Amino acid sequence: MKILLTGANGFIGKHVINILENNNIEYIATDYHFDKCDEKHIECDLFSEQIDFYEFFHQPDIVLHLAWRDGFVHNSDKHMEDLSKHYIFLKKLIISGVNQVAVLGTMHEIGYYEGEVDENTPCNPLSKYGIAKNALRKSIELLCLENKVVYQWIRAFYIYSNDTTSNSIFSKIIKSNQENKTTFPFTTGKNKYDFITVEELSNQIVSVIQQSTIKGIINCCSGKPISLSEKVEEFIKENELQIQLEYGMYPERAYDSPLIYGNNIKIKKILEGD
Repeated sequence: MKILLTGANGFIGKHVINILENNNIEYIATDYHFDKCDEKHIECDLFSEQIDFYEFFHQPDIVLHLAWRDGFVHNSDKHMEDLSKHYIFLKKLIISGVNQVAVLGTMHEIGYYEGEVDENTPCNPLSKYGIAKNALRKSIELLCLENKVVYQWIRAFYIYSNDTTSNSIFSKIIKSNQENKTTFPFTTGKNKYDFITVEELSNQIVSVIQQSTIKGIINCCSGKPISLSEKVEEFIKENELQIQLEYGMYPERAYDSPLIYGNNIKIKKILEGD
């Protein structure tokens, strides 16, 4: 099965490519720009109205859609401006012959919620990022159903790594440490989230698209809530960073849940090969 990977030069995309390469899985990677291009990496504007994407990308069987702008800027206007463009891009592939569509989602589709999130948890997003992702989720689900295409919505939770190319709090801490700062302004850190490394998330994503039996919303997560302070302190220790957190310098965001984590039954079945 030939996989089309969008957003391939992004924070998650580069790690997904490593998994695909290590497992000798056939793919074509696309993005606006690549640091280094070869026959598997094609620079392309996915929002172009002139391109027949199905033919341009050599008739892929599966599309793994990771492409998204301003993912760490939750109230950027780009989310709403790009929403219909993402839909049109995926629609072109779906009606042209793609058999399976997997799109990266986010826990921010849920909005303010306390407890375990499963595929039936109601969504009430409170940021433009969450609103746009949720709207794309519902519209692509309907489109796939109408065209008898396998639909998989990969819902990610709190992603972290020591990769400084992201804009997460973990990357910011590493950058502050590199700038020889001794303290880092922080919230109370009491909120509990479902953390997953970008490497493990990428492994789960590739496992999802390698099968088509388990579909719909699939939480790619650990299934365990851990406080932000505990995870960040652990991260600082593991990476031997010479920096301390200044607790209480920032308030928690109004739309951040005090406790939210994913139900991981589906992804466990996929990983176990059931």
